[in-house]
Amino acid sequence: MSASAKVVAIIAANPALSSLLAMVVAGDSHLKVRQFDSEIDLIAYMRIAPVDMLVCDFDREGRPAYEMVEGIRLNGSLISQDVPVIALTRTITPPMRHQAISAGIDEVIIKPMSPRHLLQRIQARLRGRTVVGAFGSYRGPERRNRIAMPTPQPVQARRNTDNVIPLFPDRRKPSHPGLEG
Repeated sequence: MSASAKVVAIIAANPALSSLLAMVVAGDSHLKVRQFDSEIDLIAYMRIAPVDMLVCDFDREGRPAYEMVEGIRLNGSLISQDVPVIALTRTITPPMRHQAISAGIDEVIIKPMSPRHLLQRIQARLRGRTVVGAFGSYRGPERRNRIAMPTPQPVQARRNTDNVIPLFPDRRKPSHPGLEG
């Protein structure tokens, strides 16, 4: 196990699913997996150790996943308060979608899914985030204006009747003077 291994916390709907997901995720030598049977155990761990990714399940017993994630986001005593979260669920409803966004859940995956698909999503999320909490005091759901977007350039003059906008320069004109064929 390398010193730069990322910690993935998993709290699934049942121990069998948790074990299956943990086994597949642990197949990546850059990831350490921590399984939790209860939210209390997860929170206790997060008070003393950093977590780089949290995988939780909407279908588990106890407090709904979005409430658990909101609690994590608002708990100042946790080391990894801004941990990225992937949630699992059998179905997603419009209210659940809204709750997930407002809680700051980064991604929701519909079950049943391949555990390898979950591993790929975890790897993709961790690649895009090298330091936990790199985005400062983000508490969700505002996700716009994170990346400066270039301002659109005015389109070359065209007739009002044109409904084709050129995306590329005209290739018939030489782009470098003196190189005409």
